[in-house]
Amino acid sequence: MGPDEDDNRWPLWLKPLLRERFFGQCKLHADSHKSECNMYCLDCINGPLCSLCLAHHKDHRVIQIRRSSYHDVIRVNEIQKYLDISSVQTYVINSAKVVFLNERPQPRPGKGVTNTCEVCERSLLDSFKFCSLGCKIVGTSSNYVKKPKNSPEKRRTPAMASESEESYSSSSSSHGRRNKIQSFTPSTPPPTSANYRMAKRRKGIPHRSPMGGLFID
Repeated sequence: MGPDEDDNRWPLWLKPLLRERFFGQCKLHADSHKSECNMYCLDCINGPLCSLCLAHHKDHRVIQIRRSSYHDVIRVNEIQKYLDISSVQTYVINSAKVVFLNERPQPRPGKGVTNTCEVCERSLLDSFKFCSLGCKIVGTSSNYVKKPKNSPEKRRTPAMASESEESYSSSSSSHGRRNKIQSFTPSTPPPTSANYRMAKRRKGIPHRSPMGGLFID
């Protein structure tokens, strides 16, 4: 199976979707409080849309992107209508089952973890092969070489598999090792604090000498 066959395996909208950056402000409706772009039209494939843009996409297939810890997710009941998400790990967040669009950085698998994503090596439950839709595309391509996995002594379900404490945010707003593969991650880094204060050395207090003059320590 060559590159052309790989592309034909997936809907035309999938790869463009994974490369998009969501939750920016809509340029057409910047004056509205509903101008956040967290929608995507699978028929037009013309970039992120805000809720006001949907008036021009009636009867189209539109999905909503949500956020979990600065990463884009989509509800399973929305995406599975249009895409086979088998072997991609699902997560329960705020009582809704979701899948991540792209891989997420993880320094190393937890101790005792026996199953990891075949592409980015993120810890997974034993019944899954990929941590995200992007990793499934890469990992099932004809030119991808699967990395060998180690065999730890114990089998244990990774604690990260349940992320129900995380929350969606539709109003706020990678890395892993690769074998020369394509990444779809648009990477939205979490905000970092730049308010570091430099301590300043305090000058010595002037003292008066016995002769009436001043000197500085």
